[in-house]
Amino acid sequence: MNIRLLVTFPLAAVLSFPALAQTSPSSSQDQSNPPAATQPTDTATATGKQPLQPPSREGFWGRVNPFARKTYVKRQTDPIRDRVNELDDLTAANSKGIKDTDARAQAGIKLASDKADQADQHAIDAGNKATVAQQSAQQATTRIQTVETVVGNIDQYKASNQTEIRFKPGQTVLSKNAKDALDEMATSVQGQRGYIIEVQGFSSGKGQVAIQNSQKMAESVVRYMVLNHEIPVYRIYLVGMGNAPVENADANAKHISGGRVEISLLKNDLEQLSSNSSGPATTTDQQQQPK
Repeated sequence: MNIRLLVTFPLAAVLSFPALAQTSPSSSQDQSNPPAATQPTDTATATGKQPLQPPSREGFWGRVNPFARKTYVKRQTDPIRDRVNELDDLTAANSKGIKDTDARAQAGIKLASDKADQADQHAIDAGNKATVAQQSAQQATTRIQTVETVVGNIDQYKASNQTEIRFKPGQTVLSKNAKDALDEMATSVQGQRGYIIEVQGFSSGKGQVAIQNSQKMAESVVRYMVLNHEIPVYRIYLVGMGNAPVENADANAKHISGGRVEISLLKNDLEQLSSNSSGPATTTDQQQQPK
């Protein structure tokens, strides 16, 4: 019996040490460690709190306590768990901030790209308008130069066509061949501008008699062209030359025998101006039509 008591007491003392070890470290830690406010705050964490400080004393068993209880372990791990949760929240907030910043940056880049595309389109439109304006300016310059040329040569007529009508001596009536020749010349000037018709009559004989006969033959030609082809009278210039000498390329000047009328069609550059004015205007209208 005494032997059992001797063995039981030491065993009970040994088993009571772990319980004392669980309670004593906390009190000793509270007494040995100063408050967190009194410790230096040189280094701050991402959460703005001071780093966790390891306890200066770990109890009777040191850092590893084989008889630790759940409350002891929970008391030691709760601060670490709180810091981990705070770090997770901070990481999530940073990730959200990064995503928001990236989204705003992408939106800004897209907006800048759209503005650049609009600026490019405006530049292309401006270039096209400048090209059209340059073409219009060139056309206007060409028209002005043409008008200046025509105005400078408005009284300069050039022979375009010439017809000769023969008459028998003492006759002023137009023959069938004469009318056909006049019809051909009158048809060529229908709807045209910038022309005049010169009619010169020549007759055999002498003095005023020859002049009057040549005048009558020329008047018959003018009368036919005005009545049958509606040629304006102001475009026809008539003169009776009588028995004036006629220049011949193969021989010297000589008087004619019988009667004849020379009809000459003379033109200036007014018709050319009309055609040039209508041509560029049509081209400009085609360019301005929508595609």
